[in-house]
Amino acid sequence: MGYLTTHILDTTKGIAAAGVKIRLYQRMSEDQRQLIHSTVSNSDGRCDQPLLQADSFSVGVYELEYAIDEYFADGANQDSKQDGPSFLNTVVIRFGISDENAHYHIPLLVSPYSYSTYRGS
Repeated sequence: MGYLTTHILDTTKGIAAAGVKIRLYQRMSEDQRQLIHSTVSNSDGRCDQPLLQADSFSVGVYELEYAIDEYFADGANQDSKQDGPSFLNTVVIRFGISDENAHYHIPLLVSPYSYSTYRGS
């Protein structure tokens, strides 16, 4: 059976991003989605369990939402406060699962001003 994992790295400090709120949605149609799972990243920037696994893991289109603005707004994660809204708010990654037996891993490399992702292993 396949499963889905993620890993968040704060490239500003070169550390794992702990305490990031994460929500996983399945896209039901172009304008409809269903919340499947919500969690918070641990001290290693990962989740304690796969986000999706076993019978819940199926072919489809999904979205991961990361509350990056809240992470960087925390005084422990930011060297200086800024006025107004953060440049990055919620980072949303939309992706497809086409193999129900594969491991899908989505790393997120993030700073207050940029992010990148890829299909990891």
